[in-house]
Amino acid sequence: MAKQGKRLKGAYENVDRLKLHGLAEAVKLVKSGAKAKFDETVEISMNLGVDPRHADQMVRGVVALPHGTGKSVRVAVFAKDAKADEARAAGAEIVGADDLMKEIQDGRMDFDRVIATPDMMALVGRLGKVLGPRGLMPNPKLGTVTADVGAAVTAAKAGQVEFRVERAGIVHAGIGKASFSEDQLLENATAFVDAINRAKPTGAKGTYVKRVALSSTMGPGVKVDTAALGSA
Repeated sequence: MAKQGKRLKGAYENVDRLKLHGLAEAVKLVKSGAKAKFDETVEISMNLGVDPRHADQMVRGVVALPHGTGKSVRVAVFAKDAKADEARAAGAEIVGADDLMKEIQDGRMDFDRVIATPDMMALVGRLGKVLGPRGLMPNPKLGTVTADVGAAVTAAKAGQVEFRVERAGIVHAGIGKASFSEDQLLENATAFVDAINRAKPTGAKGTYVKRVALSSTMGPGVKVDTAALGSA
């Protein structure tokens, strides 16, 4: 514990918590400051000028990170017959219909993403109170309600990230691992920022992207200069 504390103290001492950095510089600092013995997740956090309590200020969507997240994603699919076979062939870990609904109702939720064919939504709708609060409810706007379940499963497992702004106007996501190269992390971060900008809602007024920070699981937060995001 003492050695770990010393490593983390060193990481924090190397970062000026008040200084604004270009995105590329922030990535370099976060990667170099990831000193834990495990492969830390690199996260981005963005404070947006929106109030998601209003429907016209909700920020939600998906983005395919160029280099994935470095995390193994377990996918559950509500489908029957040929579509169920298609989901399994694409790598879905859990596939079912009524049986899958019962498992979820019984509290067994060993998955990170839920996909459903359109004909299954009457069934899935009964799980709204369970899946909704966890951000797992299939949604056609996010591509998780689709007849093309094979492509949806492939995208989910390849590093597609869902994002949704929280009540305080903050949206965050893991954009890779500390073991990724600086270029890989920078490209993933840029893809995420671009997706947030494209998702700007019609009701957003004033400054849309207020603050941005990068961090690793155990490392310090590094502030990003929002004015320089366009050029990284």
